[in-house]
Order: sequence, then structure tokens, then C-alpha cells
Amino acid sequence: MADFRDLRIAIIGAGMGGLGTALAFAKKGFKNINVYETASNLGFVGAGIQMPPNVVRVLDRLGCWEEIEKEATDVKETSIRQGSTDEELAHVYMPDMREKYGFPHCTGHRSSLAGGLYNGCLKEPAIKFNFGTSLVKVLSWAPKPRILLTSRSAEEPFEIEADILLASDGIKSVTRTQMLAELGLKSEEEDTGQAAYRIMLHRDQMKHDPEMLALLDCDTVVRWIGERRHIIAYPVSGHNIYNLSTAHPDTNFAGATNATYTTRGEKKAMFEVFGTFCPLVHRMLDLVPEGEVCEWKLRIHKTLPTWVHGSAALLGDACHATLPHLSQGAAMAIEDGAVLAECVSRIPADKLDDPETITKTLKVFENLRKPYTSTLVDLASHSGRVLHLGEGKAKEERDRLFRENGKSGVVPDKWASPDVQKMIYSHDCVKEVIEKFDEVYASIA
Repeated sequence: MADFRDLRIAIIGAGMGGLGTALAFAKKGFKNINVYETASNLGFVGAGIQMPPNVVRVLDRLGCWEEIEKEATDVKETSIRQGSTDEELAHVYMPDMREKYGFPHCTGHRSSLAGGLYNGCLKEPAIKFNFGTSLVKVLSWAPKPRILLTSRSAEEPFEIEADILLASDGIKSVTRTQMLAELGLKSEEEDTGQAAYRIMLHRDQMKHDPEMLALLDCDTVVRWIGERRHIIAYPVSGHNIYNLSTAHPDTNFAGATNATYTTRGEKKAMFEVFGTFCPLVHRMLDLVPEGEVCEWKLRIHKTLPTWVHGSAALLGDACHATLPHLSQGAAMAIEDGAVLAECVSRIPADKLDDPETITKTLKVFENLRKPYTSTLVDLASHSGRVLHLGEGKAKEERDRLFRENGKSGVVPDKWASPDVQKMIYSHDCVKEVIEKFDEVYASIA
């Protein structure tokens, strides 16, 4: 007799969310999982990434954390500094993450995280990757989703049918655009006014500067803050690479007539953006080779009216893109996949062909995740506003709170604030499904 494991799962996108979703479904015993990815291979590009306890909990369950952890840095403290002087505003110690939450807070290279997830997927015969394959159109959303795809290996577009379609196709999601259009709705972009440089410095570049070397060899996340801009930095790849990510006013993208998300930047312009920052920051920026400056537009969308239509659901950046100031973007996407797998595995055998049951099951996922992810997206935006304050009473009060070093349980940088950490890091997304699925399912009309 057929059961939930026989459902055909189609996943659009092989980013962190897509990889995590595929692996989560395989670990629940699903037998037919196809991942469609536009790129010809994963490539494993990108900069550093934070892996907080809430996502490490999921990665551990998926069986891939041990490999990822080998190159990760176990974060023990954070230093928040005035960008212009390098003066420390706060120093928050985080030595007991494992004891508090059962898992560490780590930093690493995006390639380590993606590679660990991908290697986990390769061990699962149920998962098939279709690289060089792009979604053209969703032809039907229910009862069985049908999608039109193009492939570099096929001369003509072709159709496939699935039982459930899961779209992890990012902030530029084709699936989201078509889903909302089908429902007479639209996705509204929220202008953040921010852009980012992402920089990777290698040990050979830093070894002749004692101050830089101290940063590379420590287990500390450092944030230099200034008016309307900041830099967050930490070691990755076994302390051999120092990752710097910035947030600063968007000037290059603001006047663009198309929805471009990345551009080649100029070193001179980067120095102008951080011209008021301290000599240590300038020396690090000076190590970036001319011609290798890349800038990203930081984009988010207003809360979507729905994540689900028929037998299809959105996840990750496709439905809750966030600013990076809370370091939860990838974590939320991977958690989404774990929650989806747990929800779908609860479809009874006699309801596998019932489109209403599938839709309601996917709505349980949305109802469980949407309030939580919306809170985190809002917190990230709030934290950015506080970090970027200019001179005035609000900044004075912020700096007073920074000087307390979290002793009151609150830090203005929400990423380092003990109360926010407790809320996020203790959250067990799979446990929540186990405890609340039946109640939420019954509440859906």
C-alpha cells in the first residue's frame, strides 16, 4: 500500500534551502525527490556565513553537521566597536552556547555549509539533481503540479508532474511571481536603501600585520559600526580566511532601471564609503585586489499574503528574504525544509491523492513558520536601524546599553543580545511541528 514516502517531490533551486529541503525529505524516507537548478553545478561560491545553534540542531539531525564543523570556528565572544576609532563599545561573551542550547554557534565558509548539505544529499539515492535546468512556467498548481522546464541538455522545453512542488528559488523567485499573479496578487519589494561588500582575506595577506593576525586567530565576531554603515567580520575555514561583510547606503543600485542585484565595484568607492573608519579597517580594505570589489544590493519583500497555492509552497528567500543583520537567512531556509518534510510526512495514506489535504498540510507549514520568520525579519531590520544611528540622544542611549555588555539581558545589536539569542537559539522547529501539527491542521478551514 502506498504511503507518504511515495509522494513525488519537486524542488526548484539548489541553494541552502533547496539542499536542506531535499535532504530533510530523504531522511524522512521519501523515495522520489527531484531538485531543479539553473546553474550547471553548485560552484560553491560565496563568502562567510554564520551557523547559529538553531540551524546546527537541524544540520545535526540531517547527519551532515560533523563534516561541516571540521572547518567551522566556534564563536565564543563578540566585540562591537566604534568604526571611526576602533574603540570597543561592548564585549559580549558567549562561551556557553553548547551548554545553553545543546549546539554551538559557529562561523564558516558558505562552501562548507553548502558542500556538507550536498554531500549528504549525494548519499541519498532518492535525491536526483537536475543541473542546468530552469523553471519556465508553472502550468498547474493542483491537484498535481505540472511545470515547464528548459535544460541545456534538451533542445525543447519539457513538462514534468509532481505531487508537491516546493520553490526555493530565492529572492527573484519565478515561482512566487507566478503564484501571486495566479491569485491576483503581487509581491511588493521593500527598499532597504542598503548595499553590501563581501570580502575574503587570506592568512597570507594578513600575516605581516599583528593586529590583523590577532583578529584571524581569535574566536570573536567583530562589528565596526558607524552612521548608516557597519562591517561585521569573523574567521572562517579553520582560521585561514577572514570574512568581512558590510552594510552601507545604496548608491550604485538606487538609480538602476533594472532589478540588478550585484555589480562590480571600485576600490576607490569602497574606501569613500568607509572613509571615516579607523586605520585597521582601512588596512584590511586595502588588501582587496583592484578589480575584485563586488557589491550586492540588499533586498527584501513585504510580508507575502500567502506562501501556498494548491500543492505548491514557497520557502526561504522566496517568501521571507531578510537583511543579514541577525545572521538567520540561511538558517531559516534550512529550517523551512525540515518543517516541510515533517509536515508532509503526516499526510495519511488514504489522503495522498486528496488535493485539499495536501494544501492544508502545506498551510500548516506556513502557519507555523510565517509568524516566526516575520519576527526575525523585523528584528534584523530593527537591528540595522539601531546600529546605523547618527549623533544624537538615540545613539547616546544605544551606547549606554552597549556599555552594559548584556548584563541587563539586552544588547542593542540584536544578534548579540542574550534575550534574542534565547528566543531564536532555543527554537526547535521540528519539535514545534510534532507538538502543534494536529492543532494547527484542525484550525485551517
